[in-house]
Amino acid sequence: MAGKLATLWATLKKPSAKYSLLGLLVTGFISGILFWGGFNTGMEATNTMDFCISCHEMHDNVYQEYKKTIHYSNRTGVRAVCSDCHVPKDWTHKMIRKIQASREVWGKLTGTIDTKEKFEAKRLTLAEREWARMKAADSRECRNCHSFEGMDVEKQKARGAKMHKIAQEEKQTCIDCHKGIAHTKPKGMKEDADEDL
Repeated sequence: MAGKLATLWATLKKPSAKYSLLGLLVTGFISGILFWGGFNTGMEATNTMDFCISCHEMHDNVYQEYKKTIHYSNRTGVRAVCSDCHVPKDWTHKMIRKIQASREVWGKLTGTIDTKEKFEAKRLTLAEREWARMKAADSRECRNCHSFEGMDVEKQKARGAKMHKIAQEEKQTCIDCHKGIAHTKPKGMKEDADEDL
């Protein structure tokens, strides 16, 4: 085995007798551009709403809940899609999140959430994992659209204005209070539902 690897390495180190160095560099450069373009196109395709709800687990469960929220339909017509909340915009964090999402794909392939009953049985675990991710990132995806600086507390209900002021003073993050903002809260949550806004 070691002999075969040594032979392969020696072959790779030898200059090409058939192709010029310029030809090899140009071919490598064009191949790199094509690969990178295809890779990024594939990554962006997995950020679309159509992709996210293409499996019945998402379409029949969380998508149906999301359609009843302000993130789906509101007076301004601005719609947040799945990736706006669940996938970071910057490349590094996006790639980390895509790798983490492979766990969700595994759940799909193994059938651990393929029925409503199985999904509901795992809902709390799935939600807690996502809330922990959001909290660790200081609700980065929420802050792509929302900020304390941009809030007009005069237009908020008294309780919301009060809680946003407290959250800002205590350096809380969005997900500390806004669980269940786009999906139904799981049964068995540790905190009282009345604590959330």
